[in-house]
Amino acid sequence: MAKKRKRSEAAQAVVPPKKDDVVPERPARTLLGWKDKNVVNQDDEVNENGHSPVFRNKEKVLVTCSRRIIYRYRHLMLNVVSLLPHCKKDNKVESKETKGATLNELVELKNCSSCLFFECRKAKDLFLWMSKCPNGPSVKFLVSAVHTMEELKLTGNHLKASRPLLTFSTNFEKDAHWKLLKEMLLQIFETPKDHRKSKPFHDHVFVFSIVDDHIWFRNYQISVPHNESDKLPRGGLDKMTLVEVGPRFCLNPIKIFGGSFGGPTLYENPFYVSPNQIRALEKRKKAGKFAKKVKAKTRRKMHEMANPLEPDEFADMWKD
Repeated sequence: MAKKRKRSEAAQAVVPPKKDDVVPERPARTLLGWKDKNVVNQDDEVNENGHSPVFRNKEKVLVTCSRRIIYRYRHLMLNVVSLLPHCKKDNKVESKETKGATLNELVELKNCSSCLFFECRKAKDLFLWMSKCPNGPSVKFLVSAVHTMEELKLTGNHLKASRPLLTFSTNFEKDAHWKLLKEMLLQIFETPKDHRKSKPFHDHVFVFSIVDDHIWFRNYQISVPHNESDKLPRGGLDKMTLVEVGPRFCLNPIKIFGGSFGGPTLYENPFYVSPNQIRALEKRKKAGKFAKKVKAKTRRKMHEMANPLEPDEFADMWKD
């Protein structure tokens, strides 16, 4: 039989070391997975001033509209919201003289840096305010030639919330105000890299072109064949095609202001004619047509009085 171990020997047995009662700190979670605390990336390096040397785009755009907007312009605004995953949509704002202060406050509450405000007047005219908040600059456009996605029914189709490529015509480099507009369009319509709502794919392109001092917007899908036999090599652009998706609209710049929704005027379009003046001219033309008819009738009466007809000798033949 085996001998029993004495109490002294049992006391001298090796006791396993106790584990620490402190729970290890959970690693930080990022868009690309769990982040190891020991691994230091370039994005985490902080200089002496406390700022990261790598720039990270945190652009957020507030998209809203005025009250009494018609359905076509509201659908256009919703199409723009669907194209910008980094935007935030808000309730309608009353279109008054104090709308600038109201919108600046909304942008600050929503933690945004830019604003797109669709302002509808007289249920006919659409104006687009594009502003960098809270210090400016801001631009006021007249929107025309509006065609929404539902109206066009085009065959193009791209992934929602994917990052677009932005292309600009060479006319944007000829004048200072076009360069400013290009920079504002680039900052507002460009989806930030690694945004939480965006997808890391480039399958559509935004085209901004200047024709007759107007900015024309188009959205195209980049169509690539997916068959194994027709698979494109890297850089093979000859077989890629562009299919339009929509929406379409035209921007006519009116004024560029130094502040957000106001301030000193940096540029004013000398060729801009307001829609009210165009409608007044059309009314005058119609009024001119009526005045011509009245004058023609008066001339006809004067001619008949000046040249009376000779009495007909056979006029009273059948009266007896």
